[in-house]
Amino acid sequence: MRRSVFHDRHFPSLDLSAPVWYAARYHPGGVFASICIAVLASYVTLDLARRVHRSDDGALRWIWWGVGALVMGSGIWAMHFVGMLSVWLPFELGFTGGLTLLSWITAVAASGIALGIASRQAFQARLVVIGSLAMGAAISGMHYLGMAALDVVPGIVWDPTTVALSVLVAVGASAAALAMFQLLLQIVSARRVVFQLVAALLMGAAISGMHYTGMAAARFAEGTVCLSVDALGGSGLTTMVVLATAMLLIGTLFASILDARMQGRTRRLTRSLQQANEELRLRAFADALTGLPNRLLLEDRLEHALQRLDRIGDVRRAERIALLFIDLDGFKPINDSFGHAAGDLILQTAADRLRGLARTSDTVARIGGDEFLLLLEGVPDAAGSAIVAQRVIDILSQPFDLWGREVQIACSVGVVVYPDQGDRQRLVADADAAMYAAKRAGGGTYALFEAHMGSDASDQLELQSDLRRAIDQNQFELYYQPKIDGASGRISGVEALLRWNHPQRGLVSPIVFIGLAERFGLIVRLGNWVIEEAGRQIAAWSAQGLDLSVAVNVSVQQLRGHGLAERIAEMLARHGVQASQLLCEITESVAMEDIRTTQTTMAELERIGVFLAIDDFGTGYSSLSYLRQLPAQQLKIDRSFVLDLEKSEDARAVVAAVIRLAHALGLRVVAEGVETVCQRDILLGLGCDELQGYFYARPMQAPALLAWWQNQASKTVALPAPQPA
Repeated sequence: MRRSVFHDRHFPSLDLSAPVWYAARYHPGGVFASICIAVLASYVTLDLARRVHRSDDGALRWIWWGVGALVMGSGIWAMHFVGMLSVWLPFELGFTGGLTLLSWITAVAASGIALGIASRQAFQARLVVIGSLAMGAAISGMHYLGMAALDVVPGIVWDPTTVALSVLVAVGASAAALAMFQLLLQIVSARRVVFQLVAALLMGAAISGMHYTGMAAARFAEGTVCLSVDALGGSGLTTMVVLATAMLLIGTLFASILDARMQGRTRRLTRSLQQANEELRLRAFADALTGLPNRLLLEDRLEHALQRLDRIGDVRRAERIALLFIDLDGFKPINDSFGHAAGDLILQTAADRLRGLARTSDTVARIGGDEFLLLLEGVPDAAGSAIVAQRVIDILSQPFDLWGREVQIACSVGVVVYPDQGDRQRLVADADAAMYAAKRAGGGTYALFEAHMGSDASDQLELQSDLRRAIDQNQFELYYQPKIDGASGRISGVEALLRWNHPQRGLVSPIVFIGLAERFGLIVRLGNWVIEEAGRQIAAWSAQGLDLSVAVNVSVQQLRGHGLAERIAEMLARHGVQASQLLCEITESVAMEDIRTTQTTMAELERIGVFLAIDDFGTGYSSLSYLRQLPAQQLKIDRSFVLDLEKSEDARAVVAAVIRLAHALGLRVVAEGVETVCQRDILLGLGCDELQGYFYARPMQAPALLAWWQNQASKTVALPAPQPA
C-alpha cells in the first residue's frame, strides 16, 4: 500500500502495463577501480592463504586465516559497491543498511570457508571443487544480497539465463584460481610472485565477471524509483568504500610483505644457525690447524672398526686393525727456533703427507702437539703394519720447506695390531707405549707393541703423576760431584746433579724422570728449582768458609724461554751470592740447534756475570768454530772420549785437538767420567784444566761434600786418592 501511494503521489502518469526497460551503463573509471580492488584483494588473500598453509604455529594460522577472510570478503564487498556506485541509471541509488551489512558478513563468512579449504595441508581435487563452489557462492550471494539492498519500485526484473551464467562465471573462475593456488604452494622460487599474480587476476576476474554479468541480468523499468535513496549512497559512500578498502588492502599487503621479509630473515637466520651448528659439530671432531680428525673422532672410528671386526668374526679372520702412534722427533727445537708459525707449517705439511699416504678406508688424526694417529683397517698382519710405519718414517723424514729454507726432522712410530696385540680398551695407550720405546731406541724408527710395554706405560703414567706431586712436596735434592783443578789437585768447583727421593721407590734415576719431565712439560719447573736450591747452597757453604762455584744444567726449554737471566739475577741478589759462583752448563747439541737463541741467552747470562760451559762436547754435530760465536768460559769433554783414552789412539788424538783448540779460544777444559789413574795421567799430560769423575768422588749430599772438602784440605798431596765406589 505504501509503494502504491508513493508512486501515485509522485508519478501519477506511470503506466506499468507497457514498461520501457533500462540496462545499466557504467563510468569507466569506476569499473577500472572495482576490478583493481578485486585483483588486489585476491592477491593479498592468496598470499595470506599461503602463509596459513605453511605456518606451523596454530595460533598464527588462525590469525592469518581471520585476516584473509576479512580481506577477501571486504574486497568482494567493496568491489561490488564501487561497481554499483559507478553505474548510471535514470534515478538516484541508495542502499538499505541492514542488507548491506548482511552482504558484507556473507562475503566474509563464505571467504573464510573458501580460504580454510584452500589452505589445508592436504590439498586435493575434491577440495578444489568444494572451495570453488564456496567462493562462487560467496561472490554470488554477496552480489545478489547487495542488489536486494537496492530498494526500487518497481522491482528489478532478472534474466534467469544471465543470472545462471553469472554464477557459473564465479564458480569457474574460482576453480581456476584455486587450481593455480595449488601450483603456487609447490613453488618456492622467484616465479612464485608471477604465479600468484596470475591466480589473483583469475580470482579478480571471477569477482568482477560475476558482478558485471549479474548486473547485465538486471532490468529496470522506466520511471523506477529508489525508495532507499536516503539511506546509504552518494559520493560520500563511494569515497568511504574506496578509501577504507584501499587502506585495508594496502595495510594488509604491507603487513604480509613485512611478514614475508621477517619469515625470510628467520629462514636465513635458521640456515645460518644450522650452518654454524654444523661447523661447530665439525670443529668438535676436527683439528683446527690441520683439518684432520681429532682424538674424539678417531676413537669413535676405532670403536666402529672394532665392532665391524666383531661382526665378521671367523669369516675373514685374516683381517686386522692396526693403530700407529706417530710423534715428530726434534719438532720443539724447530718450533722454538723459528717460531710458532713455522711449527704450524711443519704440522700442516706433515698432516698433508700423512693424508696422502693413507687409503680412503684409513683415518689420520692429530691428537695434540706433534702427535698423530693412523688407524689402518683390513691389515693382514703385523708385517704389513710395519711396512706402513716405515713409509710414514720415510715420508716425514723428507725435508720441509720453511719459506725457502729446508728443515729436516724425523719421527718415532709405535704400532699395535689388534687382536694379535694390545688390550682392546687401551689400544691408543699401547700404541703410545710402543712409540715411546721407539724414542728410547734413538728415534727415527718404529717399534711394535709388546706386552711389557703396557706395564712400562702404566708405570710411566704413575711416575708422571708422582712427579707432579714431588715438585709440590719438595721430594727433590741436589747431589754434588767435585771438579778437581789439574794443576793444584784441589777442588775447584762442583756440579749439581738432581736426584728424586721417591717415598716408595727410593732414589729414581735421572735418566727416567728427566725424560718424563721433558715430555710432559715439567722440566722448566724442575730447572728453576735447581737454580734456586743451588744459590741457597752456595750461600750456606760460604757461611761455613767454603767458597765454591756450582755448575747447574740448563734445559733446552729454559734456554729458549724468556727471563732466564732475570730469574737467575733475582736469585743471586736474594741469597747474596756472587754471579761468578754460578756456572750454567748447556749441552752442545742444544746449544748448536738454535745458535741465535743460544747466543742471545748466553749473552744475557754473561752480562750479569754468570759463567757458561758447553757440556758433553763432541757428541753433537757442531765444530769448534761455532764456539767462537758463543760467550762460553768452559768446555766439558764427553765421558765417552775419556772412556776410550787408554785403548784408542784416535780418542787421544781427538781429546788433544779439542784441548789445544779450546785453549786457543781462551776456554778452560773439563774432562768428565774420569775413573782410572791412567785416564787421569793422560788428561793431565794433554793439559786438561779440570777433572771430574768417580776416581775422585761420587756425587754426594751437601753435608757429605763439606766433610769431604775439609778432609781434602788437610792433605798436602797434589792429587787426591780415589774414593771408594
